[in-house]
Amino acid sequence: MNTIDTFHHRGAQLRGRPSVRRGFVDRIVFVPASIARRIGRMLERRRSRLALLEMTDEQLKDIGVSRCDAHREGIRPFWE
Repeated sequence: MNTIDTFHHRGAQLRGRPSVRRGFVDRIVFVPASIARRIGRMLERRRSRLALLEMTDEQLKDIGVSRCDAHREGIRPFWE
């Protein structure tokens, strides 16, 4: 038995359960976690865009963004 087969065999069971059961459980855990990560990224994007709207002209100049660009980015919906 080679190394790959050994790792595959050990990873095929979770506490004595067959690999099909583990795949189902992994998917049940993965989907809500994936949704939570996506929502978190959208909220962070929205916070960043709102921060652009609150910056002064001097702060925007420091980061190389014009007031017009900051406004255009700041009013975009969070899902974009």
